[in-house]
Amino acid sequence: MTEENKKTLIIEGKEVEFTDEPNLLEVIRKAGMNVPTFCYRPDLTSFGACRMCVVEVEYPNGRKIINSSCTMPPEANIKVYLNTEKVRRIRKTVLELLLANHDRKCLTCDKSGDCELQKYAEEYNIRDIRFPDKAEKEYLPIDDSSPSFVRDPNKCILCGACVRACSEFQGHSVLGFANRGSKTKVQPLNGRPIGQVDCINCGQCVAVCPTGALTIKNEVDLVWDEINNPEKTVVVQMAPSVRVALGEMFGLEPGENTIGKINAALRRLGFKYVFDTNFSADLTIVEEATEFLERLKSGQNLPIFTSCCPAWVKYLEMLHPDMLHHLSSCKSPMSMMSSTLIDLMPKYFNIERKDLTIVAIMPCTAKKYEAKREQLYTNGRPDTDIVLTTKELGAMIKGAGIDFKNIEPEQPDSPFGEYSGAGTIFGASGGVAEAAVRTAYEYATGEVLNDVDIKEIRGTSNRSKSVELDIKGTKVVVRVVSTMVEAEKAIKEIKDGTANFQMLEVMACPGGCINGGGQPNSHNDSSIKGKRACGLYKEDKELPIRKSHMNPSIQKLYSQDFEHPGSHKAHELLHTTYRNKYNGSYRDI
Repeated sequence: MTEENKKTLIIEGKEVEFTDEPNLLEVIRKAGMNVPTFCYRPDLTSFGACRMCVVEVEYPNGRKIINSSCTMPPEANIKVYLNTEKVRRIRKTVLELLLANHDRKCLTCDKSGDCELQKYAEEYNIRDIRFPDKAEKEYLPIDDSSPSFVRDPNKCILCGACVRACSEFQGHSVLGFANRGSKTKVQPLNGRPIGQVDCINCGQCVAVCPTGALTIKNEVDLVWDEINNPEKTVVVQMAPSVRVALGEMFGLEPGENTIGKINAALRRLGFKYVFDTNFSADLTIVEEATEFLERLKSGQNLPIFTSCCPAWVKYLEMLHPDMLHHLSSCKSPMSMMSSTLIDLMPKYFNIERKDLTIVAIMPCTAKKYEAKREQLYTNGRPDTDIVLTTKELGAMIKGAGIDFKNIEPEQPDSPFGEYSGAGTIFGASGGVAEAAVRTAYEYATGEVLNDVDIKEIRGTSNRSKSVELDIKGTKVVVRVVSTMVEAEKAIKEIKDGTANFQMLEVMACPGGCINGGGQPNSHNDSSIKGKRACGLYKEDKELPIRKSHMNPSIQKLYSQDFEHPGSHKAHELLHTTYRNKYNGSYRDI
Protein backbone atom coordinates (compact mmCIF):
# COMPACT_ATOMS: atom_id res chain seq x y z
CA MET A 1 0.00 0.00 0.00
CA THR A 2 1.42 3.37 -1.01
CA GLU A 3 1.44 6.41 1.28
CA GLU A 4 -1.17 8.15 -0.90
CA ASN A 5 -3.88 5.50 -0.45
CA LYS A 6 -2.89 4.36 3.00
CA LYS A 7 -6.00 4.14 5.20
CA THR A 8 -5.98 4.11 8.98
CA LEU A 9 -8.34 4.38 11.89
CA ILE A 10 -7.84 4.51 15.65
CA ILE A 11 -8.86 1.59 17.90
CA GLU A 12 -8.49 2.20 21.62
CA GLY A 13 -5.84 4.85 20.92
CA LYS A 14 -3.87 2.62 18.55
CA GLU A 15 -3.47 3.53 14.88
CA VAL A 16 -4.49 0.56 12.72
CA GLU A 17 -4.16 0.15 8.97
CA PHE A 18 -6.93 -1.50 6.98
CA THR A 19 -7.33 -2.57 3.37
CA ASP A 20 -10.14 -4.80 2.11
CA GLU A 21 -11.51 -6.07 5.44
CA PRO A 22 -15.28 -6.54 4.99
CA ASN A 23 -16.23 -4.95 8.30
CA LEU A 24 -14.94 -3.16 11.35
CA LEU A 25 -14.90 -6.36 13.41
CA GLU A 26 -12.27 -7.93 11.15
CA VAL A 27 -10.11 -4.80 11.46
CA ILE A 28 -10.40 -5.03 15.25
CA ARG A 29 -9.31 -8.68 15.16
CA LYS A 30 -6.49 -7.89 12.75
CA ALA A 31 -5.20 -5.41 15.33
CA GLY A 32 -4.98 -8.16 17.94
CA MET A 33 -8.11 -7.08 19.81
CA ASN A 34 -11.60 -8.53 19.91
CA VAL A 35 -15.22 -7.97 20.85
CA PRO A 36 -17.75 -10.68 21.69
CA THR A 37 -20.18 -11.96 19.08
CA PHE A 38 -22.68 -14.78 18.72
CA CYS A 39 -24.06 -14.41 15.22
CA TYR A 40 -20.91 -13.44 13.31
CA ARG A 41 -18.95 -16.11 11.47
CA PRO A 42 -16.24 -14.99 9.00
CA ASP A 43 -17.30 -17.53 6.35
CA LEU A 44 -20.98 -16.49 6.48
CA THR A 45 -22.76 -13.28 5.58
CA SER A 46 -22.97 -10.68 8.34
CA PHE A 47 -26.31 -10.74 10.13
CA GLY A 48 -26.08 -8.24 12.98
CA ALA A 49 -28.70 -10.04 15.05
CA CYS A 50 -27.14 -10.46 18.48
CA ARG A 51 -25.74 -6.92 18.99
CA MET A 52 -22.94 -8.25 21.20
CA CYS A 53 -20.27 -6.82 18.92
CA VAL A 54 -21.40 -3.21 19.36
CA VAL A 55 -18.68 -0.57 19.66
CA GLU A 56 -18.68 3.19 20.12
CA VAL A 57 -17.48 5.11 17.07
CA GLU A 58 -16.38 8.74 17.07
CA TYR A 59 -16.18 10.59 13.74
CA PRO A 60 -13.68 13.40 13.03
CA ASN A 61 -16.46 15.98 13.51
CA GLY A 62 -17.00 14.73 17.07
CA ARG A 63 -20.26 12.83 16.42
CA LYS A 64 -20.51 9.53 18.32
CA ILE A 65 -22.63 6.49 17.51
CA ILE A 66 -23.09 2.94 18.78
CA ASN A 67 -22.99 0.36 16.00
CA SER A 68 -22.50 -3.37 15.48
CA SER A 69 -18.93 -3.88 14.30
CA CYS A 70 -19.83 -6.92 12.18
CA THR A 71 -22.05 -4.87 9.85
CA MET A 72 -20.17 -1.55 9.78
CA PRO A 73 -17.59 -1.01 7.02
CA PRO A 74 -14.27 0.42 8.24
CA GLU A 75 -13.83 4.13 7.61
CA ALA A 76 -10.66 6.22 7.61
CA ASN A 77 -9.89 8.48 10.57
CA ILE A 78 -12.66 7.27 12.86
CA LYS A 79 -11.96 6.43 16.50
CA VAL A 80 -13.28 3.14 17.84
CA TYR A 81 -13.86 2.36 21.52
CA LEU A 82 -14.47 -1.23 22.55
CA ASN A 83 -15.36 -1.03 26.24
CA THR A 84 -17.04 2.26 27.07
CA GLU A 85 -19.71 2.36 29.76
CA LYS A 86 -22.49 2.47 27.12
CA VAL A 87 -21.05 -0.45 25.17
CA ARG A 88 -20.64 -2.67 28.21
CA ARG A 89 -24.13 -1.83 29.45
CA ILE A 90 -25.63 -2.87 26.10
CA ARG A 91 -23.70 -6.14 26.04
CA LYS A 92 -24.66 -7.00 29.61
CA THR A 93 -28.32 -6.29 28.86
CA VAL A 94 -28.16 -8.55 25.79
CA LEU A 95 -26.63 -11.31 27.90
CA GLU A 96 -29.27 -10.96 30.61
CA LEU A 97 -32.07 -11.15 28.06
CA LEU A 98 -30.57 -14.22 26.42
CA LEU A 99 -30.00 -15.95 29.75
CA ALA A 100 -33.53 -15.17 30.92
CA ASN A 101 -34.87 -17.10 27.94
CA HIS A 102 -32.29 -19.86 28.15
CA ASP A 103 -32.37 -23.33 29.67
CA ARG A 104 -29.50 -22.89 32.10
CA LYS A 105 -28.79 -26.54 32.94
CA CYS A 106 -25.13 -25.93 32.18
CA LEU A 107 -23.66 -28.75 34.27
CA THR A 108 -25.40 -31.40 32.17
CA CYS A 109 -25.07 -29.65 28.81
CA ASP A 110 -22.74 -31.18 26.20
CA LYS A 111 -21.55 -27.67 25.34
CA SER A 112 -20.55 -26.79 28.92
CA GLY A 113 -17.04 -25.35 28.91
CA ASP A 114 -17.27 -24.71 25.18
CA CYS A 115 -20.38 -22.49 25.18
CA GLU A 116 -20.01 -18.88 24.10
CA LEU A 117 -23.01 -17.74 26.13
CA GLN A 118 -21.51 -19.33 29.24
CA LYS A 119 -18.12 -17.79 28.45
CA TYR A 120 -19.43 -14.25 27.99
CA ALA A 121 -21.69 -14.47 31.04
CA GLU A 122 -18.56 -15.21 33.07
CA GLU A 123 -16.47 -12.52 31.39
CA TYR A 124 -19.16 -9.87 31.92
CA ASN A 125 -19.74 -10.93 35.51
CA ILE A 126 -23.43 -11.73 35.06
CA ARG A 127 -24.66 -12.88 38.48
CA ASP A 128 -28.22 -11.56 38.75
CA ILE A 129 -30.76 -11.50 35.93
CA ARG A 130 -33.50 -8.90 36.12
CA PHE A 131 -35.90 -10.68 33.77
CA PRO A 132 -38.24 -13.69 34.22
CA ASP A 133 -36.59 -17.11 34.21
CA LYS A 134 -36.99 -19.73 31.47
CA ALA A 135 -38.42 -22.02 34.16
CA GLU A 136 -41.62 -19.99 33.98
CA LYS A 137 -41.99 -20.67 30.25
CA GLU A 138 -43.07 -23.73 28.28
CA TYR A 139 -40.26 -26.12 27.41
CA LEU A 140 -40.00 -27.38 23.85
CA PRO A 141 -39.20 -31.06 23.20
CA ILE A 142 -35.60 -32.06 22.46
CA ASP A 143 -35.14 -33.46 18.95
CA ASP A 144 -32.77 -36.44 18.85
CA SER A 145 -34.17 -37.97 15.65
CA SER A 146 -30.92 -37.46 13.73
CA PRO A 147 -28.13 -40.04 14.02
CA SER A 148 -25.62 -37.20 13.91
CA PHE A 149 -26.69 -34.44 16.27
CA VAL A 150 -29.26 -33.28 18.82
CA ARG A 151 -31.43 -30.13 18.70
CA ASP A 152 -32.42 -28.49 21.97
CA PRO A 153 -34.58 -25.47 21.04
CA ASN A 154 -34.63 -24.34 24.68
CA LYS A 155 -30.99 -23.32 24.34
CA CYS A 156 -31.34 -21.47 21.05
CA ILE A 157 -30.49 -17.75 21.16
CA LEU A 158 -31.79 -17.01 17.63
CA CYS A 159 -28.38 -15.92 16.33
CA GLY A 160 -29.25 -17.47 12.96
CA ALA A 161 -25.78 -18.93 12.37
CA CYS A 162 -27.16 -22.43 11.77
CA VAL A 163 -29.77 -21.12 9.33
CA ARG A 164 -27.14 -19.27 7.30
CA ALA A 165 -24.67 -22.19 7.37
CA CYS A 166 -27.30 -24.56 6.00
CA SER A 167 -28.34 -22.12 3.29
CA GLU A 168 -24.99 -20.61 2.33
CA PHE A 169 -22.86 -23.77 2.50
CA GLN A 170 -25.35 -26.40 1.37
CA GLY A 171 -27.99 -24.31 -0.43
CA HIS A 172 -30.52 -26.36 1.42
CA SER A 173 -32.36 -24.29 4.05
CA VAL A 174 -33.26 -27.31 6.16
CA LEU A 175 -33.35 -24.97 9.17
CA GLY A 176 -35.23 -21.68 9.18
CA PHE A 177 -36.99 -19.10 11.32
CA ALA A 178 -40.63 -19.66 12.19
CA ASN A 179 -43.19 -17.29 13.74
CA ARG A 180 -42.58 -13.70 14.79
CA GLY A 181 -41.80 -11.60 17.83
CA SER A 182 -41.41 -13.42 21.13
CA LYS A 183 -42.59 -16.66 19.52
CA THR A 184 -39.78 -16.73 16.95
CA LYS A 185 -37.84 -19.99 16.83
CA VAL A 186 -35.48 -21.92 14.61
CA GLN A 187 -36.81 -25.24 13.35
CA PRO A 188 -36.75 -27.65 10.40
CA LEU A 189 -39.39 -27.43 7.69
CA ASN A 190 -42.94 -27.39 9.13
CA GLY A 191 -41.57 -28.11 12.59
CA ARG A 192 -40.83 -31.74 11.72
CA PRO A 193 -38.03 -33.67 13.47
CA ILE A 194 -34.65 -33.09 11.83
CA GLY A 195 -34.39 -36.80 11.02
CA GLN A 196 -37.49 -36.54 8.83
CA VAL A 197 -36.41 -33.73 6.53
CA ASP A 198 -33.78 -33.62 3.80
CA CYS A 199 -30.84 -32.93 6.13
CA ILE A 200 -27.52 -34.29 4.83
CA ASN A 201 -26.01 -34.63 8.33
CA CYS A 202 -22.95 -32.49 7.52
CA GLY A 203 -22.98 -30.86 10.97
CA GLN A 204 -22.01 -27.38 9.83
CA CYS A 205 -25.01 -26.09 11.79
CA VAL A 206 -23.50 -27.71 14.89
CA ALA A 207 -20.09 -26.25 14.12
CA VAL A 208 -21.36 -22.65 14.06
CA CYS A 209 -23.84 -22.90 16.97
CA PRO A 210 -22.54 -20.83 19.92
CA THR A 211 -24.61 -22.66 22.57
CA GLY A 212 -25.98 -26.12 23.32
CA ALA A 213 -28.91 -25.73 20.92
CA LEU A 214 -27.14 -28.00 18.43
CA THR A 215 -24.70 -30.62 19.70
CA ILE A 216 -23.06 -33.76 18.38
CA LYS A 217 -24.92 -36.95 19.28
CA ASN A 218 -22.61 -38.22 22.00
CA GLU A 219 -21.71 -41.93 21.94
CA VAL A 220 -18.75 -41.90 24.31
CA ASP A 221 -20.55 -44.00 26.92
CA LEU A 222 -21.28 -46.67 24.30
CA VAL A 223 -17.55 -46.94 23.60
CA TRP A 224 -16.70 -47.17 27.31
CA ASP A 225 -19.25 -49.97 27.68
CA GLU A 226 -17.54 -51.91 24.89
CA ILE A 227 -14.03 -51.28 26.25
CA ASN A 228 -15.09 -52.49 29.69
CA ASN A 229 -16.79 -55.61 28.31
CA PRO A 230 -14.34 -58.50 28.87
CA GLU A 231 -15.92 -60.46 26.03
CA LYS A 232 -15.15 -57.78 23.44
CA THR A 233 -11.98 -56.85 21.58
CA VAL A 234 -12.33 -53.16 20.70
CA VAL A 235 -10.32 -51.86 17.76
CA VAL A 236 -10.18 -48.31 16.49
CA GLN A 237 -9.44 -46.54 13.22
CA MET A 238 -8.85 -42.80 12.81
CA ALA A 239 -9.37 -40.47 9.86
CA PRO A 240 -6.56 -38.29 8.40
CA SER A 241 -7.79 -34.87 9.55
CA VAL A 242 -8.19 -35.85 13.20
CA ARG A 243 -4.41 -35.75 13.66
CA VAL A 244 -4.14 -32.06 12.77
CA ALA A 245 -7.11 -30.85 14.86
CA LEU A 246 -7.36 -32.85 18.09
CA GLY A 247 -4.34 -31.09 19.63
CA GLU A 248 -6.30 -27.82 19.68
CA MET A 249 -8.42 -29.25 22.51
CA PHE A 250 -5.24 -29.54 24.59
CA GLY A 251 -3.71 -26.15 23.84
CA LEU A 252 -1.63 -27.14 20.81
CA GLU A 253 -1.51 -25.13 17.59
CA PRO A 254 -3.95 -25.85 14.73
CA GLY A 255 -2.27 -28.06 12.14
CA GLU A 256 0.16 -29.69 14.58
CA ASN A 257 0.31 -33.37 13.69
CA THR A 258 -0.36 -35.36 16.87
CA ILE A 259 -0.84 -38.80 15.30
CA GLY A 260 1.74 -40.48 17.57
CA LYS A 261 0.19 -38.98 20.70
CA ILE A 262 -3.28 -40.03 19.56
CA ASN A 263 -2.12 -43.62 19.01
CA ALA A 264 -0.68 -43.69 22.53
CA ALA A 265 -3.79 -42.11 24.07
CA LEU A 266 -6.09 -44.59 22.33
CA ARG A 267 -4.15 -47.50 23.83
CA ARG A 268 -4.32 -45.89 27.29
CA LEU A 269 -8.09 -45.65 26.86
CA GLY A 270 -8.24 -49.40 26.38
CA PHE A 271 -8.43 -49.97 22.63
CA LYS A 272 -6.77 -53.31 21.88
CA TYR A 273 -5.62 -52.47 18.36
CA VAL A 274 -5.06 -49.02 16.86
CA PHE A 275 -5.31 -48.76 13.07
CA ASP A 276 -5.13 -45.78 10.73
CA THR A 277 -7.86 -44.91 8.22
CA ASN A 278 -5.04 -43.50 6.06
CA PHE A 279 -4.32 -47.14 5.20
CA SER A 280 -7.82 -47.61 3.80
CA ALA A 281 -7.61 -44.18 2.13
CA ASP A 282 -4.77 -45.72 0.13
CA LEU A 283 -6.98 -48.74 -0.52
CA THR A 284 -9.78 -46.44 -1.69
CA ILE A 285 -7.46 -44.71 -4.13
CA VAL A 286 -6.25 -47.97 -5.66
CA GLU A 287 -9.85 -49.05 -6.28
CA GLU A 288 -11.07 -45.61 -7.36
CA ALA A 289 -8.17 -44.98 -9.75
CA THR A 290 -8.81 -48.39 -11.33
CA GLU A 291 -12.50 -47.58 -11.69
CA PHE A 292 -11.75 -44.14 -13.13
CA LEU A 293 -9.43 -45.52 -15.80
CA GLU A 294 -12.03 -48.12 -16.80
CA ARG A 295 -14.62 -45.37 -17.23
CA LEU A 296 -12.17 -43.17 -19.10
CA LYS A 297 -11.45 -46.03 -21.49
CA SER A 298 -15.11 -46.86 -22.10
CA GLY A 299 -16.29 -43.25 -22.03
CA GLN A 300 -19.22 -44.24 -19.82
CA ASN A 301 -20.51 -42.62 -16.61
CA LEU A 302 -18.18 -39.64 -16.81
CA PRO A 303 -17.42 -37.52 -14.97
CA ILE A 304 -16.77 -39.85 -12.07
CA PHE A 305 -17.84 -38.47 -8.69
CA THR A 306 -15.85 -39.21 -5.55
CA SER A 307 -17.86 -41.07 -2.91
CA CYS A 308 -15.92 -40.50 0.32
CA CYS A 309 -18.23 -37.81 1.74
CA PRO A 310 -21.47 -39.34 3.11
CA ALA A 311 -23.24 -35.98 3.16
CA TRP A 312 -22.56 -35.60 -0.57
CA VAL A 313 -23.74 -39.15 -1.27
CA LYS A 314 -26.96 -38.55 0.65
CA TYR A 315 -27.47 -35.24 -1.17
CA LEU A 316 -27.33 -37.00 -4.54
CA GLU A 317 -29.59 -39.83 -3.40
CA MET A 318 -32.22 -37.35 -2.22
CA LEU A 319 -32.05 -34.55 -4.76
CA HIS A 320 -30.31 -35.90 -7.88
CA PRO A 321 -30.94 -39.67 -8.04
CA ASP A 322 -30.59 -39.45 -11.82
CA MET A 323 -26.89 -38.69 -11.26
CA LEU A 324 -26.08 -41.68 -9.05
CA HIS A 325 -24.44 -43.57 -11.92
CA HIS A 326 -21.68 -40.94 -11.84
CA LEU A 327 -20.73 -41.82 -8.24
CA SER A 328 -17.76 -44.08 -7.74
CA SER A 329 -18.96 -47.38 -6.32
CA CYS A 330 -16.05 -47.34 -3.85
CA LYS A 331 -16.94 -47.27 -0.18
CA SER A 332 -15.42 -44.50 1.90
CA PRO A 333 -12.08 -45.19 3.63
CA MET A 334 -13.91 -45.68 6.96
CA SER A 335 -16.23 -48.30 5.50
CA MET A 336 -13.45 -49.99 3.51
CA MET A 337 -11.39 -50.33 6.70
CA SER A 338 -14.31 -51.83 8.59
CA SER A 339 -15.05 -54.34 5.81
CA THR A 340 -11.39 -55.30 5.68
CA LEU A 341 -11.19 -55.78 9.44
CA ILE A 342 -14.34 -57.93 9.49
CA ASP A 343 -12.88 -60.12 6.74
CA LEU A 344 -9.28 -60.37 7.95
CA MET A 345 -9.25 -60.01 11.76
CA PRO A 346 -9.99 -63.75 12.10
CA LYS A 347 -7.02 -64.54 9.86
CA TYR A 348 -4.47 -62.04 11.19
CA PHE A 349 -5.50 -61.74 14.85
CA ASN A 350 -7.71 -64.81 15.48
CA ILE A 351 -10.66 -62.59 16.46
CA GLU A 352 -14.13 -63.47 15.20
CA ARG A 353 -16.69 -60.82 14.26
CA LYS A 354 -18.98 -61.64 17.19
CA ASP A 355 -16.16 -60.75 19.58
CA LEU A 356 -15.07 -57.63 17.71
CA THR A 357 -16.17 -54.01 18.14
CA ILE A 358 -15.02 -51.56 15.47
CA VAL A 359 -14.86 -47.89 16.48
CA ALA A 360 -14.08 -45.07 14.04
CA ILE A 361 -12.78 -41.62 15.02
CA MET A 362 -13.98 -39.17 12.39
CA PRO A 363 -14.00 -35.38 11.87
CA CYS A 364 -17.51 -35.66 10.53
CA THR A 365 -21.00 -35.93 12.01
CA ALA A 366 -22.25 -37.44 8.74
CA LYS A 367 -20.06 -40.49 9.39
CA LYS A 368 -22.45 -41.40 12.23
CA TYR A 369 -25.16 -41.47 9.58
CA GLU A 370 -22.97 -43.41 7.14
CA ALA A 371 -22.36 -46.17 9.67
CA LYS A 372 -26.13 -46.77 9.76
CA ARG A 373 -26.62 -47.03 5.99
CA GLU A 374 -28.34 -50.33 5.19
CA GLN A 375 -25.81 -51.02 2.40
CA LEU A 376 -23.01 -51.05 4.99
CA TYR A 377 -24.41 -53.81 7.18
CA THR A 378 -23.19 -57.41 7.21
CA ASN A 379 -25.48 -60.13 8.58
CA GLY A 380 -27.75 -57.53 10.16
CA ARG A 381 -24.96 -55.66 11.96
CA PRO A 382 -23.29 -52.38 10.94
CA ASP A 383 -19.73 -52.86 9.72
CA THR A 384 -18.66 -49.83 11.77
CA ASP A 385 -20.16 -50.32 15.21
CA ILE A 386 -19.65 -46.81 16.67
CA VAL A 387 -18.44 -43.51 15.25
CA LEU A 388 -16.94 -40.86 17.53
CA THR A 389 -16.08 -37.38 16.34
CA THR A 390 -12.79 -35.63 17.08
CA LYS A 391 -14.47 -33.63 19.85
CA GLU A 392 -15.87 -36.77 21.48
CA LEU A 393 -12.42 -38.38 21.47
CA GLY A 394 -10.92 -35.26 23.03
CA ALA A 395 -13.53 -35.34 25.80
CA MET A 396 -12.86 -39.05 26.32
CA ILE A 397 -9.11 -38.44 26.70
CA LYS A 398 -9.73 -35.61 29.16
CA GLY A 399 -12.18 -37.72 31.14
CA ALA A 400 -9.62 -40.51 31.44
CA GLY A 401 -7.06 -38.12 32.94
CA ILE A 402 -4.51 -38.63 30.17
CA ASP A 403 -1.81 -35.95 29.86
CA PHE A 404 -2.10 -35.64 26.10
CA LYS A 405 0.48 -32.88 25.64
CA ASN A 406 3.22 -34.91 27.30
CA ILE A 407 2.34 -38.47 26.32
CA GLU A 408 5.06 -40.33 24.39
CA PRO A 409 4.13 -40.91 20.74
CA GLU A 410 3.47 -44.47 19.54
CA GLN A 411 3.02 -46.19 16.18
CA PRO A 412 -0.22 -47.75 14.91
CA ASP A 413 -0.63 -51.50 14.65
CA SER A 414 0.28 -53.44 11.51
CA PRO A 415 -0.70 -54.39 8.91
CA PHE A 416 -3.51 -51.83 8.79
CA GLY A 417 -1.48 -48.89 10.05
CA GLU A 418 0.98 -48.21 7.23
CA TYR A 419 0.03 -45.41 4.85
CA SER A 420 1.32 -43.08 2.15
CA GLY A 421 1.25 -39.32 1.90
CA ALA A 422 -1.61 -39.67 -0.57
CA GLY A 423 -3.70 -41.24 2.17
CA THR A 424 -2.93 -38.35 4.51
CA ILE A 425 -4.12 -35.56 2.21
CA PHE A 426 -7.60 -37.09 1.98
CA GLY A 427 -8.56 -34.80 4.85
CA ALA A 428 -8.25 -31.59 2.80
CA SER A 429 -10.43 -30.50 -0.10
CA GLY A 430 -8.61 -31.57 -3.29
CA GLY A 431 -6.68 -34.31 -1.53
CA VAL A 432 -8.76 -37.22 -2.81
CA ALA A 433 -8.47 -36.07 -6.42
CA GLU A 434 -4.75 -35.40 -6.09
CA ALA A 435 -4.14 -38.83 -4.57
CA ALA A 436 -6.23 -40.50 -7.29
CA VAL A 437 -4.33 -38.75 -10.07
CA ARG A 438 -0.97 -39.83 -8.64
CA THR A 439 -2.01 -43.47 -8.92
CA ALA A 440 -4.11 -43.22 -12.10
CA TYR A 441 -1.21 -41.63 -13.99
CA GLU A 442 1.20 -44.46 -13.17
CA TYR A 443 -1.43 -47.15 -13.79
CA ALA A 444 -2.29 -45.64 -17.19
CA THR A 445 1.23 -44.89 -18.43
CA GLY A 446 3.45 -47.38 -16.64
CA GLU A 447 5.76 -44.45 -16.00
CA VAL A 448 6.89 -42.85 -12.75
CA LEU A 449 5.18 -39.58 -11.87
CA ASN A 450 8.00 -37.49 -10.44
CA ASP A 451 6.13 -34.28 -9.59
CA VAL A 452 3.27 -35.50 -7.41
CA ASP A 453 2.21 -32.09 -6.08
CA ILE A 454 -0.90 -30.77 -7.84
CA LYS A 455 -1.07 -27.37 -6.18
CA GLU A 456 -3.79 -25.98 -8.46
CA ILE A 457 -6.45 -27.95 -6.56
CA ARG A 458 -5.12 -27.20 -3.09
CA GLY A 459 -6.21 -24.44 -0.74
CA THR A 460 -9.18 -23.79 1.52
CA SER A 461 -10.25 -20.27 0.53
CA ASN A 462 -11.50 -21.14 -2.96
CA ARG A 463 -14.36 -23.64 -2.84
CA SER A 464 -14.15 -24.52 -6.54
CA LYS A 465 -10.89 -25.34 -8.32
CA SER A 466 -9.94 -27.10 -11.54
CA VAL A 467 -6.80 -28.39 -13.18
CA GLU A 468 -6.12 -29.86 -16.62
CA LEU A 469 -3.70 -32.78 -16.67
CA ASP A 470 -1.98 -34.62 -19.50
CA ILE A 471 -1.91 -38.39 -19.00
CA LYS A 472 0.37 -39.33 -21.89
CA GLY A 473 -1.66 -37.49 -24.50
CA THR A 474 -5.05 -37.84 -22.84
CA LYS A 475 -6.35 -34.58 -21.45
CA VAL A 476 -8.12 -34.98 -18.11
CA VAL A 477 -9.79 -32.10 -16.28
CA VAL A 478 -10.31 -32.50 -12.54
CA ARG A 479 -12.81 -30.31 -10.70
CA VAL A 480 -12.69 -29.98 -6.91
CA VAL A 481 -15.53 -28.40 -4.95
CA SER A 482 -16.53 -28.09 -1.31
CA THR A 483 -20.05 -27.27 -0.09
CA MET A 484 -23.21 -28.39 -1.86
CA VAL A 485 -23.67 -24.88 -3.25
CA GLU A 486 -20.59 -25.44 -5.42
CA ALA A 487 -21.52 -29.07 -6.12
CA GLU A 488 -24.89 -27.91 -7.42
CA LYS A 489 -23.16 -25.61 -9.90
CA ALA A 490 -21.10 -28.54 -11.21
CA ILE A 491 -24.21 -30.72 -11.49
CA LYS A 492 -25.95 -28.00 -13.48
CA GLU A 493 -23.03 -27.90 -15.92
CA ILE A 494 -23.30 -31.65 -16.42
CA LYS A 495 -27.05 -31.48 -17.01
CA ASP A 496 -26.64 -28.50 -19.35
CA GLY A 497 -23.97 -30.33 -21.33
CA THR A 498 -21.33 -27.68 -20.64
CA ALA A 499 -19.16 -29.63 -18.18
CA ASN A 500 -15.59 -30.12 -19.35
CA PHE A 501 -14.29 -32.23 -16.44
CA GLN A 502 -13.88 -35.99 -16.15
CA MET A 503 -13.47 -36.21 -12.37
CA LEU A 504 -15.43 -34.33 -9.71
CA GLU A 505 -14.31 -34.37 -6.09
CA VAL A 506 -16.97 -33.15 -3.66
CA MET A 507 -16.76 -32.45 0.07
CA ALA A 508 -19.77 -31.03 1.92
CA CYS A 509 -17.78 -29.05 4.48
CA PRO A 510 -15.95 -25.85 3.42
CA GLY A 511 -12.29 -26.82 3.01
CA GLY A 512 -12.99 -30.53 3.37
CA CYS A 513 -12.86 -32.89 6.35
CA ILE A 514 -10.38 -30.65 8.19
CA ASN A 515 -13.39 -28.38 8.77
CA GLY A 516 -15.89 -31.16 9.48
CA GLY A 517 -18.83 -30.80 11.84
CA GLY A 518 -17.13 -32.97 14.45
CA GLN A 519 -13.87 -31.03 14.62
CA PRO A 520 -12.89 -28.58 17.41
CA ASN A 521 -14.45 -25.16 16.92
CA SER A 522 -12.86 -23.04 14.20
CA HIS A 523 -15.85 -20.93 13.21
CA ASN A 524 -14.46 -17.63 14.50
CA ASP A 525 -11.13 -17.96 12.70
CA SER A 526 -11.27 -18.85 9.02
CA SER A 527 -7.48 -19.37 8.92
CA ILE A 528 -7.63 -22.48 11.13
CA LYS A 529 -8.79 -24.82 8.38
CA GLY A 530 -5.87 -23.64 6.23
CA LYS A 531 -3.43 -24.42 9.03
CA ARG A 532 -4.90 -27.89 9.40
CA ALA A 533 -4.57 -28.49 5.66
CA CYS A 534 -0.92 -27.38 5.81
CA GLY A 535 -0.35 -29.97 8.55
CA LEU A 536 -1.61 -32.74 6.26
CA TYR A 537 0.43 -31.58 3.26
CA LYS A 538 3.49 -31.34 5.49
CA GLU A 539 3.13 -34.98 6.53
CA ASP A 540 2.58 -35.97 2.89
CA LYS A 541 5.82 -34.26 1.88
CA GLU A 542 7.79 -35.86 4.72
CA LEU A 543 6.63 -39.45 4.24
CA PRO A 544 8.91 -41.77 2.23
CA ILE A 545 5.96 -43.08 0.16
CA ARG A 546 3.60 -40.57 -1.45
CA LYS A 547 1.52 -42.77 -3.78
CA SER A 548 -1.20 -45.08 -2.54
CA HIS A 549 -0.39 -48.00 -4.80
CA MET A 550 3.23 -47.96 -3.58
CA ASN A 551 2.21 -48.67 0.02
CA PRO A 552 3.82 -52.07 0.76
CA SER A 553 0.98 -53.10 3.07
CA ILE A 554 -1.55 -52.38 0.30
CA GLN A 555 0.49 -54.38 -2.18
CA LYS A 556 0.68 -57.28 0.28
CA LEU A 557 -3.06 -57.09 0.95
CA TYR A 558 -3.85 -57.55 -2.73
CA SER A 559 -1.30 -60.29 -3.32
CA GLN A 560 -2.41 -62.34 -0.32
CA ASP A 561 -6.11 -61.53 0.11
CA PHE A 562 -7.79 -59.32 -2.51
CA GLU A 563 -6.20 -60.71 -5.71
CA HIS A 564 -5.89 -57.44 -7.65
CA PRO A 565 -7.51 -53.97 -7.84
CA GLY A 566 -11.05 -54.26 -9.12
CA SER A 567 -11.19 -58.03 -8.52
CA HIS A 568 -14.41 -59.87 -7.63
CA LYS A 569 -13.26 -60.13 -4.00
CA ALA A 570 -12.39 -56.43 -3.92
CA HIS A 571 -15.84 -55.53 -5.27
CA GLU A 572 -17.57 -57.70 -2.70
CA LEU A 573 -15.79 -56.04 0.22
CA LEU A 574 -14.82 -52.57 -0.93
CA HIS A 575 -17.66 -51.34 -3.14
CA THR A 576 -21.26 -50.44 -2.44
CA THR A 577 -24.55 -49.42 -4.06
CA TYR A 578 -26.83 -46.39 -3.79
CA ARG A 579 -30.57 -45.86 -3.90
CA ASN A 580 -33.09 -43.26 -4.93
CA LYS A 581 -34.47 -41.70 -1.76
CA TYR A 582 -36.75 -39.27 -3.52
CA ASN A 583 -40.06 -40.42 -2.09
CA GLY A 584 -41.34 -37.20 -0.56
CA SER A 585 -40.31 -37.87 3.04
CA TYR A 586 -36.58 -38.75 3.19
CA ARG A 587 -37.09 -41.08 6.16
CA ASP A 588 -33.81 -42.92 5.72
CA ILE A 589 -33.13 -44.23 9.21
